[in-house]
Amino acid sequence: MPAEDSSRNDSTYIDAGDVCLETRDLSLGYHSRGGRRQSALDDISLCIERKRVTAFIGPSGCGKSSLLRTFNRMTDLDEQSRLTGEVRLEGEDIHARGVDVPMLRRRVGMVFQTPNPFPMSVYENVAFGLRLVGERDKRHLDDKVEACLRAAALWDEVKDRLFDSALGLSGGQQQRLVIARTLAVEPEVLLLDEPASALDPISTLKIEELIRSLRSRLTLVIVTHNMQQAARVSDATAFLHDGRLVEYAPTDQLFTNPRRRQTEDYITGRFG
Repeated sequence: MPAEDSSRNDSTYIDAGDVCLETRDLSLGYHSRGGRRQSALDDISLCIERKRVTAFIGPSGCGKSSLLRTFNRMTDLDEQSRLTGEVRLEGEDIHARGVDVPMLRRRVGMVFQTPNPFPMSVYENVAFGLRLVGERDKRHLDDKVEACLRAAALWDEVKDRLFDSALGLSGGQQQRLVIARTLAVEPEVLLLDEPASALDPISTLKIEELIRSLRSRLTLVIVTHNMQQAARVSDATAFLHDGRLVEYAPTDQLFTNPRRRQTEDYITGRFG
């Protein structure tokens, strides 16, 4: 049985110079139509290390996806949401006055649970963001599309069908295409919200291999219900419950020697 540790889950093992994302006393609530406030996140402080994979685990409704969405201000899209505390990217408060939110979302890309390729060709899906920022050079677009498809481990499967509709790809291929599309605008951080939950085991394995291969070039944060997946792909894991951060530690430590009984109960299947 783990010894209860009352210290804060504040990532003290991470050197300050290696911190990419940080939350400070972060709380998030929603006002319902009846005026009642529902809490999604409660006083969360943690640091996420640069160029590592961090996983968020916990039962449904515990706040994993809500926390993920605070990192690129997706929570702004819900007018009923109310956020307090701070979220910092490379030391800068992302809610500070004057922050360019579209640029923030380029720096912090996001991939959702269900693949959402655009109804256009494979090529144009990847080129979309580049065209949006004014890139018109055909050679540069060609090179960038190929490089991103290679980075997403998809090039060999689609190189002969670049101008076919992306909607004709399998679910796993579509998800890797969405990742390639996100990589095209060169984000610093990639957020993945249950990226393999709708995929078959073979496609899931390819997504996991892709996540591991990308850790050398950007910071990744993944939400997953699959604890085995978290153990396979992540360097650090945060366990959340009822909107609170219960424990945050290097993945090996959290799964083999959790400090808190609640963590042990969850990872051994006693609840959740």
